[in-house]
Amino acid sequence: MAGLFFFGAGGALLADQGDRHDSKPDPTRYDAPSPPRAGEVAYQDVERILATRCVVCHGCYDAPCQLKLTAWEGIARGASNEKVYNGTRLFPAAPTRLFEDALTASAWRERGFHPVLCERPGQDNIDGSVLAQMLLLKQQHPTPEGKRLPDTFDVSINRAQQCTTIENFPEFSRRFPLWGMPFGLPELAAQDRDLLLRWIRQGAPRAPDAPPKPELDQQLSQWESWLNLDTPKRRLVARYLYEHLFLAHLYFGDDLHYFRLIRSRTAPGHPVDLVATRRPFDDPGVARAFYRFVPLGESVVSKTHMPYRLDQARLNLWQRWFADAPFEVKTLPDYQAENSANPFVTFSAIPVQSRYRFLLDEAQFTVMGFIKGPVCRGQQALDVIDDYFWVFFTDPSAIDERDQEQFLAANSQNLRLPAELESDAPILSHWKIYAKGQKRYLEARAAFFDQGHVKRVLPKGTQLIWDGRDEDGHDNPNAALTVFRHYDSASVEKGLIGDEPQTTWIISYPLLERLHYLLIAGYDVYGNLGHQLKSRLYMDFLRIEGEQNFLSLLPEGAHLAIERRWYRDAPRSTLEYVAASHLLLGDRSVVELGGLAPERAYQQLLARMRQRVDRVLAHQFDLQNLPSSAPRDALKKLADIRGISLQWLPQVVLIKLTVQRGDPIWLTLLNNSAHKNVAEIFFEDRRRLPEEDTITLVSGVLGAYPNAFWTVDEAQLPELTRRVATLAGEADYSALMDRFGMRRTNPRFWALSDQVHLAMRDRNRVSFGMLDYNRLENR
Repeated sequence: MAGLFFFGAGGALLADQGDRHDSKPDPTRYDAPSPPRAGEVAYQDVERILATRCVVCHGCYDAPCQLKLTAWEGIARGASNEKVYNGTRLFPAAPTRLFEDALTASAWRERGFHPVLCERPGQDNIDGSVLAQMLLLKQQHPTPEGKRLPDTFDVSINRAQQCTTIENFPEFSRRFPLWGMPFGLPELAAQDRDLLLRWIRQGAPRAPDAPPKPELDQQLSQWESWLNLDTPKRRLVARYLYEHLFLAHLYFGDDLHYFRLIRSRTAPGHPVDLVATRRPFDDPGVARAFYRFVPLGESVVSKTHMPYRLDQARLNLWQRWFADAPFEVKTLPDYQAENSANPFVTFSAIPVQSRYRFLLDEAQFTVMGFIKGPVCRGQQALDVIDDYFWVFFTDPSAIDERDQEQFLAANSQNLRLPAELESDAPILSHWKIYAKGQKRYLEARAAFFDQGHVKRVLPKGTQLIWDGRDEDGHDNPNAALTVFRHYDSASVEKGLIGDEPQTTWIISYPLLERLHYLLIAGYDVYGNLGHQLKSRLYMDFLRIEGEQNFLSLLPEGAHLAIERRWYRDAPRSTLEYVAASHLLLGDRSVVELGGLAPERAYQQLLARMRQRVDRVLAHQFDLQNLPSSAPRDALKKLADIRGISLQWLPQVVLIKLTVQRGDPIWLTLLNNSAHKNVAEIFFEDRRRLPEEDTITLVSGVLGAYPNAFWTVDEAQLPELTRRVATLAGEADYSALMDRFGMRRTNPRFWALSDQVHLAMRDRNRVSFGMLDYNRLENR
């Protein structure tokens, strides 16, 4: 086959595709990076290009071919034909987590990964690199011009993979000449491509990482010392904190160098020897595991970015809640699955107030775990929640702590979770066991709340809701959250965004803890179909419980009417379970909504709950916060559109609005799809209610996976609103994209991508992460 020729700043590069087998591969070649020599390009020099042009598709578990380009180690690891997200596998897969399950390129070769850099000594590094050849293929065959990509491009997240090796690249390039990198997007600028190819040709060198600054190093030592005190009490506390923070991107004070909390076989002061287990509560296999901080070591992507601040104020809280709290631990709990997967057993010695206040202190982070953790991928994983709902929390001081601890101890076995089971455990029989346990728990909870003592001290109506004030009288904006589902992804943000959500949850401590151990700590993304299905089915219990906590504050007639609306045409078994879950959390009479129609009562209750937390609400996404130059009235007309025309819109649209005065404004249009119910796993289309669809329009960028970009001038807003309100099919939407869309084929796409990322970084450096373009539509 004829070679591919590239002429650029690095000189003429010949990719001779007919000579790939002259030397034996050396899988250890990239086990450690080589420092650049004088005049050579270092990884740090190309990191920006990789982050802004490659990581946006190759950033996490769902990166095509598991080619994770967020770090030098990911490039050295290479690619694999195996998919992490596989909802049909019958047996668990071996975990392939970067920086955990193997630490060198040669170790990844033993796990079936093939290289994308040249590992054949003596061979030209460009000729022997899949990564380089993909860039050259794109240069020779750019993205076709036109409105849409040809049908030969499948850009869906579940598309069939073509994970070519360098040996098979001639056949790959013959069959898929248009599939160079970036796939289905415009090619890189010549200077960026030149720089990447020079770096690959020079052997992909990387300069050593700079050591932490002395002040940061001092904080790391302080925190590691605090976490590793050798008493049973402190070891249990450290275990609890680790099992809740293992996905966090931890940072110290205002220093935005991110770290992970891991378990190590070695104590502080010694090199880390990481303990890698499938789940954070699995047996570490050593007499004592130590809790250590390691640098994140890769580009930050929005879809997995969960920042968590560690500072002196946080340490003071943890000291009060955990170290100084008057409790004893005589014997450390074991790691047997039936115990370690149940936090109400493992951590029963730690006061409930301490655990709950810890979770509430960063409630967005706690809930974000099942939004940004590995579980949150794909339509079937997310059809258990509505498209748009608000979340409130019960006041941690609402119930006497001793009463609650006794109640949880008595019901710990009713609160067992599917994570205790092996992946091949029977689904139906165990689901029935958990259903019966949940029913016993709800019956016990109802009896508990009906006790004379509890009933006398239980706050009335919305006074049951946490108002965001902490023990020291400080306000905490985590008191109210908004969750958006975007069909096969989701987002959670602080504040009550929008006007009236589809549903509302009130979360108590037992519910919040189970959400974490079901969908974060206990969810195995490499598990089989049975594990994933059991987790999905159990989540129904938790959603219903959160909804019933809210509905219990409505008058009985309104409660039943709203409940029937949320569960239209649901299976009989679900309706029976929902009816059995009714619980009176407070005195409904004090809400004084009994004379109102159900919908009006629902609205009034939401208004009272909003008033309860109004002082602490976050407003960063409110349209009212837009600059004075923003055309608020015209935007409100767009946001007020309802009904069947919205079914043709994507779930998440990022809008660049050019105004007459001032800088461009970034907005996010969220399409809230309505359903008869979310109580079933399959046939979601049959449960759709497009006539009830709504829009939420917010200031800034919300969501990690945009489906489309629109660029609109202020004068065009009335036309855009008219077009959206009158959409009647794909042809209308295609015409709308012709007028306002920035399609993935547009040569100006990367310029717009850079603009939105710059705007996101300027708005909030802590929450900033690169967007993911794996869900960009081709419409």
